[in-house]
Amino acid sequence: MSIAVPAPSAALRETWFMTQRQFMAFLRQPAYLIITLIQPVIWLFLFGGLFRKVVEIPGFGSGSYLDYLVPGVIVMSAVSSNMWAGMGTLEEIERGTLNRFLITPVHRSAIMNANVLMQALTTAFQSVVIVLLGWVGGAHYPGGAVGLLVLVVAASVLGMVFGAFSNALGMLVRERESIIGINSFLLLPLTFLSSSFMATALMPHWMQVVARFNPVNWALETGRAAMAAHADWWSVLSHGSWLLMLAVGAIWLSMRTFRSYQKSV
Repeated sequence: MSIAVPAPSAALRETWFMTQRQFMAFLRQPAYLIITLIQPVIWLFLFGGLFRKVVEIPGFGSGSYLDYLVPGVIVMSAVSSNMWAGMGTLEEIERGTLNRFLITPVHRSAIMNANVLMQALTTAFQSVVIVLLGWVGGAHYPGGAVGLLVLVVAASVLGMVFGAFSNALGMLVRERESIIGINSFLLLPLTFLSSSFMATALMPHWMQVVARFNPVNWALETGRAAMAAHADWWSVLSHGSWLLMLAVGAIWLSMRTFRSYQKSV
């Protein structure tokens, strides 16, 4: 017996349809939208004011801490907002919504990929807002529109990584407490073991070594290299490639866990 495989165009169309559904649900929660924007504003202007003299440390290598901080806040926001995507997946499991989708002819990859695509789009929107807020606060972007575009894309890909991992986690553990515990444990180490707030050259040696393998730092290196007055495209390509490969692996893992969930119901 042969199994009908949907054409790629059909899978893409169904993915976009499912993404629109998630986007409408997101717009129905204006309070959540506002909170996701307030938190980066606090980080941007509170940390920017508190640590503005950090740039005077020899070897820091930046004229303004706000210039340095904008990519850090964008990437940290991408991590903190997307690592909770599994809670939404868990809620759909508990409500029975996910099971109802399983009895429809919609392509299985569209169900999970729509969630990841939604995370990427909201991260891009959030990143653009932070860029504008930084500009209003006096930040400079010597890399121009191309550098900012690379930064937003890198943050969105990082959002896909954490969104896909979080979805996989939600289907595996199926407990809110476990997701909260794991996310709380990972957020600060991933952030502070990167160049989000401090130049890597000023970190202790062991932190520099860990930062090389930290995907959060890959996104920061990609964005900052593109935003420099003289962009380092080799750094953009190398760090961006690692980040993209991790995103593909995370989406693959998300799909595998979804198939396991499908077999269990």
